[in-house]
Amino acid sequence: MEAPKTIAHEIGGVRNDALRFGLQGVKSDIVGSHPLESAYQSQRQTQEGMKRRILANTYGTAFPLKMDLDAQILSRFQRPPGAIPSSMLGLEALTGSLDNFGFEDYLNDPCDSETFRPADMHHGMEVRLGISKGPICPSFI
Repeated sequence: MEAPKTIAHEIGGVRNDALRFGLQGVKSDIVGSHPLESAYQSQRQTQEGMKRRILANTYGTAFPLKMDLDAQILSRFQRPPGAIPSSMLGLEALTGSLDNFGFEDYLNDPCDSETFRPADMHHGMEVRLGISKGPICPSFI
């Protein structure tokens, strides 16, 4: 039998590491951050489904599948974790999110917040290589 290539080193679960990931609240796990957020996400999913059906009817059923493959390929191109975040410009151009005017365009970017924790490059690479578990970058304190 082949031995596993990773060493199990979690105690009490991945999300319970308060020193590395901060304190967790129960309310944030149950309720979304704002009631309009869930309405916005469901509306966006409905629009994407309708767009896929229109593309399938217009160009054939293989075209939405090709777009999904392109999106999967473009979503994998990322910078290593560190000070400069990945922009994902190709994915934004493919999905059309370059045309969207989001809150970060007229409000502050959450990464510029005072409570933002900078990414730990070593932990991010450990997570990406499968050595460690947890989020690559815990964003806020």
